[in-house]
Amino acid sequence: MRAVEDYANDDDAAPLDMLAALFEARGWPCSVRGHEVSGEVRGSWAKYQVKGIWRADDRVLQILCLPEVRVPDDKLGAAYELLGTINEQLWLGHFDIWSNGGVLLYRNATMLGDDGTLGLSQAQALVEIAVEECDRFYPAFQFVLWGGKSPADALEAAMVDPAGEA
Repeated sequence: MRAVEDYANDDDAAPLDMLAALFEARGWPCSVRGHEVSGEVRGSWAKYQVKGIWRADDRVLQILCLPEVRVPDDKLGAAYELLGTINEQLWLGHFDIWSNGGVLLYRNATMLGDDGTLGLSQAQALVEIAVEECDRFYPAFQFVLWGGKSPADALEAAMVDPAGEA
């Protein structure tokens, strides 16, 4: 596998190679299996499992970010209501809950060009966007799932921007 610096000179590489090089350059543990690269990234609130899944036939790279949040059955209604409100605010990607196990995830798919390559800056942006969106809305999910707040109250509480300096 080439180092991320090598890709900076070429600009583009096979998507999984580029993601693996990026993870390694950042010191994030990762593994590549078949058409998938999987790594662990530390966010502001939690560790996230970040996966890149490559569909070569369609030249589509899907980025998944899983914040290790499972939605219990009794909270599914409130969680889906919160998802709908959050997804209205996103320009790229969306949050979802896997029907198998109630796992919360952020998902974004990107169609790559005819050559199916991924640039370093694009790889960085895709991973950073996924982690930033998970960090941005992680508190809202915690407020609904464990704090007993309504989806509207949870989102409002989570979106308070701090002012000033400590």
